[in-house]
Amino acid sequence: MKVNSKISISLFLLFLVLTISCKTASTPTSMTATISTLESAYSKFKESAITHRRFKHADLQPLIQKHADSFKISKLGESVEGRSISSLDWGDGKTKVMLWSQMHGNESTATMSLFDLFNFLEANGDEYDELRVVLKSKLDLKFIPMINPDGAEEFKRRNALDIDLNRDAISQISPEAVILKEARDDFDPEFGFNLHDQQTYYNISRTPKQATISVLAPAYNYETDVNMVRTKAMQTIVGMNEVLQQVVPGHVGKYDDVFEPRAFGDNITKWGTSTILIESGGYPNDPDKQYIRQLNFMIILNALEQIATRSYEQYTTEEYFAIPDNDLQLVDLLINEVQVPVNEKYYPLDLAIRRREMNTGDTYYVTSSVDDLGDMQVYFGMEEFDAKGLKYTEGKVYESTFESVSEIDNTQALDLLKQGYLAVKVKSGAKGDLHQLPILVLKSTENFATGWKTGEATNFFLEKDGERKYAVVNGYLIDLESPKDQEFKQRVY
Repeated sequence: MKVNSKISISLFLLFLVLTISCKTASTPTSMTATISTLESAYSKFKESAITHRRFKHADLQPLIQKHADSFKISKLGESVEGRSISSLDWGDGKTKVMLWSQMHGNESTATMSLFDLFNFLEANGDEYDELRVVLKSKLDLKFIPMINPDGAEEFKRRNALDIDLNRDAISQISPEAVILKEARDDFDPEFGFNLHDQQTYYNISRTPKQATISVLAPAYNYETDVNMVRTKAMQTIVGMNEVLQQVVPGHVGKYDDVFEPRAFGDNITKWGTSTILIESGGYPNDPDKQYIRQLNFMIILNALEQIATRSYEQYTTEEYFAIPDNDLQLVDLLINEVQVPVNEKYYPLDLAIRRREMNTGDTYYVTSSVDDLGDMQVYFGMEEFDAKGLKYTEGKVYESTFESVSEIDNTQALDLLKQGYLAVKVKSGAKGDLHQLPILVLKSTENFATGWKTGEATNFFLEKDGERKYAVVNGYLIDLESPKDQEFKQRVY
C-alpha cells in the first residue's frame, strides 16, 4: 500500500514532539538557587548569636528552643555526662533526609551553618519562599546539631568515655552512638549528611591549596563497590562541587573512601542511606572558620534542593571520581635550605613546621614543632621562606625581669629580638596565662625549649654573617627589619 508522503511527515513530526516531551518530562528540574541566592540567603539568615566555633551545649539550648514554633523538637537522649541530645524536624515531604553534626566535639563548623539554615527554613514572605515551598513539600528533614556535647564542652574530639564516636557504630558502647543509631533506624532516611571538620593541613593533591571542603560518598564494603545508594550520594556531591568551584575554585578535595567497618558514615551507607560526608578544612585568613561556615550553608542548601527536585540525577559517578583527592602535605611554615650545625659543620636542610592548637578554657594557644625535615619538596607551606645562605642560631633569655606581661609591648619585644633575646621573664601572673607578644614569656622556668630536629620546639634565629635577620618564635617567622602584622597565640611558660 502506498503511504501519502504528507501523512508520513506528519506522523514523524508527531513522534518527534512526543519523544522530546517525554525526555523533557523525565529530565530532573535544574537548580534554581543560584550562587548569589545562596550567598544572600546566608547573609540574611546567619545566626548572630554564634560568632566563633568554640561554643558549648548550653549556648545552643536557647537557640534550639527559638525554633520550637517552626520545628518539631525532640529530646533523643543524654550523653555520658547527662547533657541532652536533641533533634529538630521540619518538612511535610516524603523524601527523608537526616543531618547530624559535631560527632567530634571540636568539629563545629557545620553546626554553626545548621543554625543559619534553621533561620532560613522557618522564615517566610521574602524572595526565597518559592525554594522553601519546594523543600517543605518534598522533604522530611531531621537535624541533630550536636551528637557529642561532652566533647564540645572541652572542645575535644572524643566523648567523656574517651571514645571516638565515629568508631562506635557497631559496638555502641557510648550512649551517644546508641542515640544516633536509633535515630537513623527509626527515621530510615533516604539521604544522610555526616558533618565533620578535618585538619587544616589537608591540601588538594599535588597543589598548595588547602582542602577547604572535602567530600565523600562513603564505601559500604572493603571492595568500595558502587551501588545505587552510593551513586545517589556521588551525584549530589557533584552538584555541590559545582557550587564550590564557583566560589572557592581548586579548594575541594575528595576524601579517601577506604572502608572503615566501625565508622558511622560507612555503616549508614551499608544500612541503605545515601550518605554524604562533608569535611570542613582550612581557608586562608579564616581561623574561626566563619567563611567555611558560609560554604557549608550554601552547599547543604544546594544539596537539599537537588534532593527535593531530583536534579542530582543529571550528574554521573564519573564526574564524582574526577574530583581531585585530598592529601596531608601542608605545614604552617616551610623553611627551605637553612644551614644547621652538627659537630661544627653546617648542613642545608628544609624544616617543615606545624603549629598545633591547645585548649585553655574557652580559647586556645598554639605550640609549634618541627614536623619533618630534610628534603621537603613534597610539602607545601602556608608560608614558605627561602633560607639559603642563612644559619640556624640559638637565642637567649633577657637578664632583667619584668613585673608582668603588661609592661612589655610589641616594640620592646622586637627590640629584644634584634639583640638576640628570644624570651623574657616576668614576676607576676601565672603559668599558662595567654599573651600575643612576638617573644616567649617565662614565669615558672629560667629557660625555653629550642631546636631544629623533628619534634623539637621551634624557637631560634636565622643569621647571615653573624647578623640576626629573622626570628622564629613558637613557629612564627618574624622579619626583624620589616615585621608584618600577625596574630601570636602564645602562653606564659
